[in-house]
Amino acid sequence: MKELTKAEEEVMQQLWKLEEANVASIIEEMPKPKPAYNTVSTIVRILESKGFVGYKKVGRGHHYFPLVKKDSYSKFSMTKLMNNYFDGSMKSMLSFFVKKNDMSTAELEEILKEINKKQ
Repeated sequence: MKELTKAEEEVMQQLWKLEEANVASIIEEMPKPKPAYNTVSTIVRILESKGFVGYKKVGRGHHYFPLVKKDSYSKFSMTKLMNNYFDGSMKSMLSFFVKKNDMSTAELEEILKEINKKQ
């Protein structure tokens, strides 16, 4: 899987949320300042060439939809983060986030419950 730029990821976030949309609808969901129509249109075409987005013709326009699930890209991104910054160690990565985010005991217990569900 290819890595997305920040701008590409912002567009994908909107598409994952909307599930299917034209460029104008994507822009409508984006925070201010809104990017230009041509900018988003170009990003969508790049995402299409990377295999992240498909489209169907609707009238004279196109409706775009994600081909890559958000969960799949999240897993890819987190694995890359873990490998690049924590030498591939899940323990080191989790330890880092626990320390830096001052997690409460309740939050840690919730995480342990999730881990125990997987076993």
